[in-house]
Amino acid sequence: MIVTNLEKGKPRGLYADVYCRRGQAENHIKAFKTHLAGDRTSGSRATANQMRLFLHAATYWLLWTLRTLSRDRTLAPKRSQWRKAQFDTIRLRLLKVAAKVTEYATRVVVQLPSAYPDQAIARLLGAKIPQLTAPP
Repeated sequence: MIVTNLEKGKPRGLYADVYCRRGQAENHIKAFKTHLAGDRTSGSRATANQMRLFLHAATYWLLWTLRTLSRDRTLAPKRSQWRKAQFDTIRLRLLKVAAKVTEYATRVVVQLPSAYPDQAIARLLGAKIPQLTAPP
């Protein structure tokens, strides 16, 4: 049963279009705050807090792009566990990894540890990063 003061729309449509979308938006905010510490502005300067929020927003966009179901712009394979993984799982298993980064004039080389269990997906995602910047 839905109790509302909206005059237009059927209950099933209101539930699917309004209520469920609102819940999904709340889940996105929760993921941003909980898993990415997106609400942390503990710096003493406003510019430091602004930069921190900018980096958290960029991380959220990267993780969302990994999980998105869009066919042409997705990073994760179609039948991958990463499509439904929570942000903290992705952060701990893919982003928070010790690696040796070497910068050359024409490329950047990232060397992962030989014992890293998620090397295959890390390589796949690394190869697909240029797709993020290409126009649709």
